[in-house]
Amino acid sequence: MAKKLEYYKVTPIERIKDVFEIAVKEAGSKTAFMFRKNKQDCEVSYNEFYDDIKYLGTSLCEMGFEKMHIANIGANSYDWINVYMSVVLGEGVYVPVDKELPLQDIINIINDSDSEVFFYTSRYEKDFMENADQMPNIKYFIGIDREEDEGKFLSYKKFKEMGKKLYLEGDRRYDALESDLDKLKVLVYTSGTTGNAKGVMLSERNIVSNCYYGLQVATIISRCLSVLPMHHTYEGVIALMASLHVHTTICICSSLKAIVKDLPYYKPDYIFLVPAFLELFYKKIWSNIEKQGKTGLIKTMLKVTKALRKVGIDLRRVVFKQIHEVFGGNLREIVCGGAPIRPEIAQFFTDIGIDVINGYGITECSPLVSVNRPDFMNDPTTVGFVLPNLEIKFENVLEDGQGEICVKGGSVMLGYYKQPELTAEVLKDGWFNTGDYGMFNDKNQLMITGRKKNLIVLRNGKNIFPEELEDIILSIPYVMEAIVYSIKDDDGLEDALGCQVFLSEETVKEMNIENPKEQITKDIAEKFAELPAYKHISEVIVRDHEFVKTTTNKIKRNCIDQ
Repeated sequence: MAKKLEYYKVTPIERIKDVFEIAVKEAGSKTAFMFRKNKQDCEVSYNEFYDDIKYLGTSLCEMGFEKMHIANIGANSYDWINVYMSVVLGEGVYVPVDKELPLQDIINIINDSDSEVFFYTSRYEKDFMENADQMPNIKYFIGIDREEDEGKFLSYKKFKEMGKKLYLEGDRRYDALESDLDKLKVLVYTSGTTGNAKGVMLSERNIVSNCYYGLQVATIISRCLSVLPMHHTYEGVIALMASLHVHTTICICSSLKAIVKDLPYYKPDYIFLVPAFLELFYKKIWSNIEKQGKTGLIKTMLKVTKALRKVGIDLRRVVFKQIHEVFGGNLREIVCGGAPIRPEIAQFFTDIGIDVINGYGITECSPLVSVNRPDFMNDPTTVGFVLPNLEIKFENVLEDGQGEICVKGGSVMLGYYKQPELTAEVLKDGWFNTGDYGMFNDKNQLMITGRKKNLIVLRNGKNIFPEELEDIILSIPYVMEAIVYSIKDDDGLEDALGCQVFLSEETVKEMNIENPKEQITKDIAEKFAELPAYKHISEVIVRDHEFVKTTTNKIKRNCIDQ
């Protein structure tokens, strides 16, 4: 008889405010955040964090901003989180803005979102001052790093101090604010890897539902390193909101470049990543192993420790201690989302004692849809078990049983902001058409096979998801990035497949590859030899620069010629 998934017990919450009131009651003196500011190590308790939220929220009330659309842009920081939580706990609408966007895209989002207040960091000071007239709805720009007020450009420090003074004197306007749970609360602009930006409307109920039911399926331990951009719901809801609800300590990594230093410094036991970063870690580890001439030894020890585990002896963290120290020595889980994980990578990390937990989410679902569990049939070739508040069905099912994933339930968005026609295309009778294709395995775990928009239909009628073939190409040690595409014949029909690859110059040299184009063409042909002929690659292009990517390291397929 098949095992049945038992859900974790989670303290019920109805509003986002409940997360903080419960945390203060149960773990008020515990450290909520650790971070560096002005080269100083900082720690903030749950009590202090909730106070900071109230101080900033009181300032919003004093200035009449409490019901406005409020935008925020900048690198991951405690101040960024403070603004985020102060807005969502009030009656306003929070608009997180991607810090990597070009200036004109930022301006377009600010105008489309109807934002009236804009928090920003010093990186944007000059641009915003010079282009303030292009954002006519913004009443005030509040500079996180500003020391003084100047016209409509205000100092964050002074702004927050004003609220602190009022709150300590007894002003409780902010505490009394309460939003309609089913009205717009967070407006997230997303363009994915193709198409223009869309404003995804999420309600407070959407976010709370995703947090509460996500924790019934997901495993969160005690100390997290927050790495991914917080303006994404993956980090903003799951890594932040859900972690706060179980009272973990969140260590803030200020940039992706700082992760190598921050892992051994903060010593987290879990971290949220996208598969692209896991791939980089994996290839770097094996590159270092090969440099040290220990490839044979490590492969032997992987077999030995696997055999010992079968008889109840687990020595992985001892035998592979040197690798664990790179990650801080305490890392037990890497939670991944955003794309499939190559099985051999997940297996390697499992074999050295770090569980890779693969999940599936999409911004329009707040974002988590399904996730694996380390303690219950963890299978990284799948994206795990669907949250208990969601239903899944498949449309446009192909011959092999895979179809477009449609999701219904409390986490599904309200729609796209000011785009009713686009909303109607993807949201029908409460069912959200994700644009992703997949199917369930025999254990009821969801499997993602590819994006509907990426599906290649050859003139012979064969359906190909390029992601499947890209994973095969990425298994070649010196390949860093790969995209598979269709080649059209004279009639404009998709007739064959080609690929573009970006290679690791360092690994190419280490492997003494004299002619990279010739070698990669040969290696791809060998990898694809046992696949059906229609899946073979007939054209290989070696790029001299990386692909254009989103801020979560997904390649923008509509920019592959750039």
